[in-house]
Amino acid sequence: MEPEAEITALLREVSEGHAPALEQLYERVYAELRIRAEAILPRASHTLQPTALVHESYLRVAQSSGLALEDRGHFFAVSARAMRQILVDHARAKQRLKRGGDAKRMPLEDSLRIDDAPIDLLELDDALDALAREDERLARVVELRFFAGLSVEETADVMGLGTATVKRDWRVARMWLLDALKD
Repeated sequence: MEPEAEITALLREVSEGHAPALEQLYERVYAELRIRAEAILPRASHTLQPTALVHESYLRVAQSSGLALEDRGHFFAVSARAMRQILVDHARAKQRLKRGGDAKRMPLEDSLRIDDAPIDLLELDDALDALAREDERLARVVELRFFAGLSVEETADVMGLGTATVKRDWRVARMWLLDALKD
């Protein structure tokens, strides 16, 4: 069976409630998820290791009841959401430990660049939630591009949109987030 067909078959089994299929699915896509986690963590200024992030995301997804994965893109979107939640939870715990002490804030224009600048995940998470209340699609584009590390083309494929639409949404979302975070 070809790798893509095997993944599709595993997704179908997961949706049908076959628990071992999720573990097999993660084994098949582990390397890809780890690469995406490696890309996220330096920008997120996090102490988590990529392996730990992928394993924690697996546990979170595995604990979800009634998980119905439509396709490969949907699986990566669910994984991106789990990674986002894990990173934000860790940032919140770290901030609680510091009691708000020396938590560094960085403007979004610096933090959404693909470089080594750290990101204030709590501020970004709050802004993304606010953006989702206004435009769910824009928030999902940011989540897929930033937290899952998907390219414009991959994001377009996952969301069933054209690449021009994703590029435009990415620009609009960044501008919206910049404006929201200035306050």
